[in-house]
Amino acid sequence: MSEGFFDILLTTLLRTVKDVAPIVLLLAFFQVVVLRRRLPQPRRMIVGFGFVLVGLALFLIGLEEALFPIGETMAAQLTAPEMLGTLGEKGEIDWRNYLLVYAFGAAIGFATTVAEPALIAVAMKAEEVSGGAIKSWGLRIAVALGVAIGVSLGCFRIVTGTPLPWYIIAAYVVVIVQTFRASKTIIPLAYDSGGVTTSTVTVPVVAALGLGLAASIPGRSPLIDGFGLIAFASVFPIMTVLAYSFVSSQIARRRSPAIARGGNSN
Repeated sequence: MSEGFFDILLTTLLRTVKDVAPIVLLLAFFQVVVLRRRLPQPRRMIVGFGFVLVGLALFLIGLEEALFPIGETMAAQLTAPEMLGTLGEKGEIDWRNYLLVYAFGAAIGFATTVAEPALIAVAMKAEEVSGGAIKSWGLRIAVALGVAIGVSLGCFRIVTGTPLPWYIIAAYVVVIVQTFRASKTIIPLAYDSGGVTTSTVTVPVVAALGLGLAASIPGRSPLIDGFGLIAFASVFPIMTVLAYSFVSSQIARRRSPAIARGGNSN
């Protein structure tokens, strides 16, 4: 490896130590001062803390060196003149020329969400706690579809330059209506499903896509238009999980009379 990489690693590692230090000090304070107990297995905790620091530093380097450039490059390539039609007579952007961008946004949102470790953990726990009533893969697919729809719609917003609050307010109105019609057992899980999508895998790729797309389209500001895709990736999974629960309950309700009739005929 080159010396430049080790310099970057050392700088990132020191910055990570500075960022994580308040958390460590807070935990140590409560353990020693408030609870008045010794740290269990201090040597093991120190080694684990070292692994965490190195892992976070390598992850941050990976974001800067790979994920962010990939997202920006893909956005630039998808919005290149040879991939799009010409502008309108008044220099207006035709949103229909960016259909490939919407498809790519949906695909990358779906793929990153399915691979999201936080979502996998929540889905496995949900299946375990529900006794199999909630399927892990069904929940993951429902959340991934929500992120796919949200990222695709967010790309459409960037292309058209329409205000972000319109979409978010409308989405939460739909969520509120769904909440009143949904089962009480699925509502907390649906709301948590929106939060777990904004984690280690999804956020860097989606954020890079939004910033790259806003920087590639004439008249769009990366600061104003580039951000906001994460908000779409948070609210739309709530909608799809609530919809998934409603559809599943309807299917189960239709099957139960059929099963009952079959049992009575015997």
